[in-house]
This record gives sequence, C-alpha cells and structure tokens, in this order.
Amino acid sequence: MKKLLLSIMAASAMTAHADEGMWTLYNLPNAVYETMKQQGYQLPYDKLYNADDAIMKTVVNFSGYCSGVVVSPDGLVFTNHHCGFESIRSHSTVEHDYMLDGFVAKTQADELPNENMFVSFMVEQKDVTEKILAMGIETMPKLRRAELLDSVENAWSKDVREKDSTLRLELMPFYEGNRFFATTYRDFRDVRLVFAVPKSMGKFGGETDNWMWPRQTCDFSVFRIYCDPETGGPAEYSEENVPYHPEHWAQVSTEGYRDGSFSMTMGYPGSTSRYLSSYGIYERYTENAIRAQVRGVKQEVMKRHMDASEAVRIKYDSKFASSANYWKNSIGMNKCIDSIDLIGQKRKFEQLVQQWKDSTGLYPDGLDFKVLGQLYADRQKVNDAYMYFAETFMRTDELSRRAQYVLNGAVPVGHGRRQHINIKDNSDTWDYDTDREVLGTLLDNYRKKMKGNTEYMPEFFNTIDQDFGGDCQRYADYLYSTSRLMKKGKRLYPNKKSFLKDPGVKFGLELTDLYAKITDGYAPMRDGINAQERHLCAAKLRMEEDMPHYSDANFTMRLSYGQVKEYRLGNWRSGFQTKAPSLVEKMKKGDTMEDYRVQPEMLTLMEQADGLPLCFLTTNDITGGNSGSPMFDGQNRLIGLAFDGNWDSLASDIFFDSELARCIGLDVRFLIYMMDKWGHADRLLKEIGVR
Repeated sequence: MKKLLLSIMAASAMTAHADEGMWTLYNLPNAVYETMKQQGYQLPYDKLYNADDAIMKTVVNFSGYCSGVVVSPDGLVFTNHHCGFESIRSHSTVEHDYMLDGFVAKTQADELPNENMFVSFMVEQKDVTEKILAMGIETMPKLRRAELLDSVENAWSKDVREKDSTLRLELMPFYEGNRFFATTYRDFRDVRLVFAVPKSMGKFGGETDNWMWPRQTCDFSVFRIYCDPETGGPAEYSEENVPYHPEHWAQVSTEGYRDGSFSMTMGYPGSTSRYLSSYGIYERYTENAIRAQVRGVKQEVMKRHMDASEAVRIKYDSKFASSANYWKNSIGMNKCIDSIDLIGQKRKFEQLVQQWKDSTGLYPDGLDFKVLGQLYADRQKVNDAYMYFAETFMRTDELSRRAQYVLNGAVPVGHGRRQHINIKDNSDTWDYDTDREVLGTLLDNYRKKMKGNTEYMPEFFNTIDQDFGGDCQRYADYLYSTSRLMKKGKRLYPNKKSFLKDPGVKFGLELTDLYAKITDGYAPMRDGINAQERHLCAAKLRMEEDMPHYSDANFTMRLSYGQVKEYRLGNWRSGFQTKAPSLVEKMKKGDTMEDYRVQPEMLTLMEQADGLPLCFLTTNDITGGNSGSPMFDGQNRLIGLAFDGNWDSLASDIFFDSELARCIGLDVRFLIYMMDKWGHADRLLKEIGVR
C-alpha cells in the first residue's frame, strides 16, 4: 500500500507545482502562506484577508468580466485598457474618437458615466458545504441541483439584504460540485471613465503580439467609483453622486522589482478545468478547433469593413478584439495540448487513480472511466453541432440576436392584440452592410461544416436552396431588407398572424427549434458526465489529501503567488522585462505592420524614455477574468497590472506548466509615465500619491 502511494506521488504529472494555484483567501492553507513567505512575502497572514487594511479590500470585480484595484482615497480604479474597451468605444464618435486619440478627464466634472458598468467588493466568504449536502444535493441531477442552489441563494440573499440593503450574496459550487461557498459582495453601479491612452498604445501589437512575449503594450485605463453623497454607499448614476471614499486603497510603488522578486496577483479568474478528465480535454480540443475556424471566417469580413470605414471601425473595435482574443487562445491552447501530450498525461494519471481506487477500496461511488469515456463519445456529435451553432448564431450579427430575442427574451408591452415588442435602436453599435455580410458568410460556412451532420441543419437552408438558388448571402440580404426586426422604429405584435410570417421571426423560430433539439441531445449524457467528473475530482482530493488543493476558477476572488522570472525554450531565454528601446524598435516598423503603428508623438515620448521598464514576466497563475488584476510585491504594494499570458501558457486553463507558463504584467512605472508625459494628469498622480 505504502509503495503504491509513493509511486503515485512520484509519477503524477497532475500534482500542483510550487507556484501553481488560484487560492481562495478566507481559508488560504497555512502551507501556501509559508511558501509565500519563503518566496518573499513579508507581511502577516491577516494582511491578506482578515485585517482592517487587508489587501483584498482594494481588489474589485470589474463589471463582471475583469478585475481591478482601487488606488486612491477618492475611489480611482486601475484596470486594463481592454477591460475599458467598450466604455471607451461607446463614448467615441468620428468627431471625438477616444479610441483613436485617448481620453483624459481634466476635472471630475469631465469624467464620463457608463451604462451597465459596475465594480464589486468582496465582503465575506464562507464554506456552507454541510448545509447544502444536508439538503440532498448529491443525488440530484444537474438541473435540479441548479434549482436548489438558486432557491437557497435567493433565500440567503434576502436575509443578507435585510441586514444591509447594499449587499448581495452568491452561492456557488467549488471542486466540481463537491463543496459550496457563499460569498457576500457590495456593488457600486456608478463608475466613470477618467483616463485612457490611445488604442495604439493600450492595444499596441494587436493580434500580432497577443499571447506573445516580448510585449510592450500599455494596457491600462482608469475609472472612478461614485457613491451616494449622504450615505457614502452604492447608488445608481446621478449627477449628485460624489467620489467614493474607500476604507483602504492600494499603495503604488515605483521601486520596481528584480529577477526573482516576489509577485502576488489578486483578481477574479473566470474559468479553469484542471480537474477535467482526459475525455473532457479531448472534447475541449475539438471545441477549440471549431471556435477558431468559425471566428477566423467572421473576423475576415469584419476586418475588411473596418479597414474601409472609420465609422465601422469604431463600432466594431470592441467586437473584433473580443472575438480575436479567444480565436487566438483556442489555436494556442490546442498547440500546447499537442506539444506536451496533455491528453496522454491525463490518461496516465487516471490509471494511477484507478490503481489507488482498486488497492484501497475507497470511493465505490460509481467512478468508472469506461462509462465516462463512452458518455463523452456519445456526446461528440451533438457537442460539435452546439459549437457550430453557438459560434455562428450567438453574439455574431444583429439580426440573429434580435430574431432569438423576440422569441425567447422580449417581454411585450400593452394589452390583448395590441401587445407589442419594441426593438431598441442600437444602430451606434453595428453596421448594416458589415452585419449582413457576416451573417451570409457564416450561414455558408455552417452549411459546409455541418454537411455530415444533417440532423442539425435548420429548416431555412431548404428555403435558401428553393428560393435563393443556394446563395446564403442573397438569403441574408433578403432578411435584412424585408424583416420588421431590422426596421427602425417598427413594432412587432406577437398576437397577430403577421408576427410568425415575418421572415426574420421565422428565421429565429427555426434557430430556436434547432437549439432545443441540440440541448435535448445533450440530456442523456449530461448528468452522467457531470457525476463522473465530480467523482474523479473527489478521488483526486482524497488520494492526495495530505496536499493543499485549490478549486477551479469560477470568477470568485483568488490569490496567486509567484516570482518575477523568465522562461527558456532550448537555448533561448525570454528575459523577464522589456524596456522602452524595444518598443521604439517595433514602432519604427509601423509603416509596414499595422499593429505597430502609433501617432508620431508616441514615438517621440518613447525615444525620450530610454531606460523605462514596460512589461514583465512572473510565474503567477492567471486566466481570463484576471485581466486588470493588481500585481503586488511582498509588502502589498502595487507594482503592475496583469494583462496577458505567454503563448506557452495557453493550456493553463486545463494544465499549469510552471516551467513555461508566465503571466505578463504592465509595469506600473510605464503606466505612470503615460499619465504624466502624455496625459499631463497631475491631479490624478497627486491623488494616487505619486510624484
């Protein structure tokens, strides 16, 4: 028995590495804290979470998709430029293009409000597993589990709000649904744009440099939290609101770091799947290939129209960047999976789990790798259909969005046969010619890719063949030109016969029917796969019970620790930092490389900043959602903002390679330089305490 366990510990490639981990803070294992101290953390344990000035109190969930940090007594927040991208775009016009030219609020009165933007502070987190297990959740199917968690969350949230109306509670599963944590937040919904560098700097390198090293991107933007003038607490936007005065804010350090210096990130990583089985990884691999293929087709159309029109570019900048980010991520992740034979590694680990299970007699709870493999094999066909459907018809073009909205999301107003749906005029966010070509192109691509999977072909392809000679673009043009969905100011009456005769509505109905068919196809395998993956996670935790384990990311606050450190590929060494001359060198290629093109003044500024540090590498463990996460030194001082990972980190969502995976951070000194020399933002620098 002892010999078997030793062999498992020695052979397992799935065991956490020294710097690996996205750790919850309220229950941070002492073993992790001790390792942090060994690597250079210098403060007491309670300075992370429990103390009145705990550093976690400065970190925010930025609008549900990024992270940020409060850096002043008047509620200034640093986050990434790409996290503020949509805010900057939404305030831009051809006459005042803040995306192109940047934005600096000279006074607080000039700071720009943002619809639907918020920041959330985590107030408390606690383990409520025993309470949830007592409700019988372990034996419930997935949908019933979700219903139970939702009802309990609503009840507990009500209790929290009765004590403090500014709070909300989230109840979420951790460790693949083996444990459950309740987290309390305070949300502020008046968040205003204060400072943004031009896109040429905030997204310098574009898709050429995305997920690459070396980097010179000045990826930051600045916002301010506003609050109720009487209570000092959260409030909806009002001109009367005043800057929020937090109890604690992060101190900005200009002392920098050295090779080997301690680095800690705190933020809201979105989603990882490191407990996922080899069968699940193979499914992810096929999903990545589909996502990359469809988005590549879509982006070619978008880019052509954006290059031809400044007005279109402004409307699609954010859409294109969002699409391209995970297009490239999917390509890179698959290359990493191949390069380290991750599926093979997982299968070897699963053999060890099986040996441990057989030898100990523990966990006779249904974990069966043959069953798990068969369930995934049975799901492959319908999963491929879902991916092509999602990438073709979800969040891709305005007509598809509206067609599905009026059938599934819209709430009619009025009474009787006069009930109607109003389509909001959002013409400032999309372009007619671009959108209809995107739809036509994606329809044609869907047909080609689903040729061998005809049971998931929507009915309207018969219409395309019969009425439009098989021309998908002609059909898309017809929908855009004739459907009331696309007519500005028109109403749709769901209780009238004309509603279902509208070609756009009919298109949406057929999409809805297909989506229902796809989800029904998932049902026979869904609960079985979820149960098997949950059992696998539980077995790993039990087999390695003497080791600390973190849960997969789920957009709750996490800490990761590491060091400033380069990586090596053969004889090549990455270096741990970039400086201004490397940026100048790339800028001078701008005539031939669009992603390196900047305004002349930027070249001049960088030529004058000879020794300025720009970006740096650390071994911190991050993923999507960590964008904008503060990077602290061993004294909880801000030294940078996380904004990307290197190419060799792209499999990190499912496997962390401590030798190659790196977090790329923006050096706070580059940020300050741009605020000072380009933005002349003396009032803001004074506010954050930087000379």
